[in-house]
Amino acid sequence: MADAPVLGGAASATAELPEDAFGERFASALVHQSVRAEQAARRRGTAATKNRALVSGGGAKPWRQKGTGRARAGSSRSPVWTGGGTVFGPQPRSYTFKVNRKEQRAALRSALSLHAQRGSLAILDAGAFSEPRTRQAVELLAGWEQPRPTLVVLGPEESAAALSFRNLDRVAVAEAGEVGVTELVGAASLLLTETALEALTARSGQPRQTAGGES
Repeated sequence: MADAPVLGGAASATAELPEDAFGERFASALVHQSVRAEQAARRRGTAATKNRALVSGGGAKPWRQKGTGRARAGSSRSPVWTGGGTVFGPQPRSYTFKVNRKEQRAALRSALSLHAQRGSLAILDAGAFSEPRTRQAVELLAGWEQPRPTLVVLGPEESAAALSFRNLDRVAVAEAGEVGVTELVGAASLLLTETALEALTARSGQPRQTAGGES
């Protein structure tokens, strides 16, 4: 069973990590698929261009059909004219695509296990931050000696620790319920509180089976 050092508490303390969440082999294909799905879901999808029906003007025929020696033209908003409409341009759309629940959880376990296997994960004693203290957070990370960027994952009630870490260079702070595979694999080191550890372990667990199938 893997373990991780505890920062901010007793010296040389360690915590055991749940084997079912932190002992999985890295599945690169599942992680890649989950990261693509998360990034696609975050796209606003508001890019839009105007076709010839939406461009203003062009209601009158530019010149008569015959007798001018020029090519026939019915509207100055034609796509072949400067300032005309766009053909096959982007329109508002959703970029989301589905990833099965089991695959999502397996990708989350893979990302967590990767940090556990390479020793870039530690447990933060949030009780050491009774009030926001940025200097204490700086000293804690300096003593840990792990590369950045660092992702600090906290529980919703651990605001003092969040305020202590949020202004540090190349340190991101997030709640456990909002962290995805993208953030986990994008961080060089990972710092979890006990609350966040429990939440991520629960999220990465196997889905409960019901009489009708998956929960």
